[in-house]
Amino acid sequence: MKFVGLVSSGIDSPVAVYLLSNKAEEIILVHADNRPFTDEREIQKFVALAKFLKTLVPAKITAYLVPHGETLCSYQQQANRKFTCVVCKRMMLRYAEAIAKKEHADAVIMGDSMGQVASQTLQNLRVVEQAVRIPILRPLIGFDKEDTIQIAKKIGTFELSIAPADGCGAVPTKPSTRARLEQILEEEQHIDVEALVAHAITYAKSVKL
Repeated sequence: MKFVGLVSSGIDSPVAVYLLSNKAEEIILVHADNRPFTDEREIQKFVALAKFLKTLVPAKITAYLVPHGETLCSYQQQANRKFTCVVCKRMMLRYAEAIAKKEHADAVIMGDSMGQVASQTLQNLRVVEQAVRIPILRPLIGFDKEDTIQIAKKIGTFELSIAPADGCGAVPTKPSTRARLEQILEEEQHIDVEALVAHAITYAKSVKL
């Protein structure tokens, strides 16, 4: 099988990829480049994690950087900011699905753990996943944060994940934890979803590992 792994520069998603790496012949790592809402160090952390995973797991590893800043700018300028995190995850899944179709991949890996952050309440997880049709694999869904940290330390990704970088500046002060699909669909009418996905995929960059 071939998977697309949505990987941030944080602790969770590299562990999720590791846990499913023995189930796949190839994993395509996809990272949403949030600049200007973060800094260059965040990109450097992802590249370091991707290079390390390539040496760690049995599956073939390739990686892409997908420009996501334009999407975040467009949404924040034209729609309700409290839903930014939910729409952000829906857009990232759309990028992953588009790459999966292009690369003939079977599923998308995400590092979600239920209730850990605002976008990962059960209700928000359901709204997020309805943006796509491709199967979504969440190996950490029932893990506590400490469970994931212990695995990250064991496999060697923890120190890379906690290296200094700016957090995402697009995160709202009070993000919605109980978004309804009809609300999100209405907010997404304020942006050109198809054009933003097309732009992100067109300008995605392969990362040399």
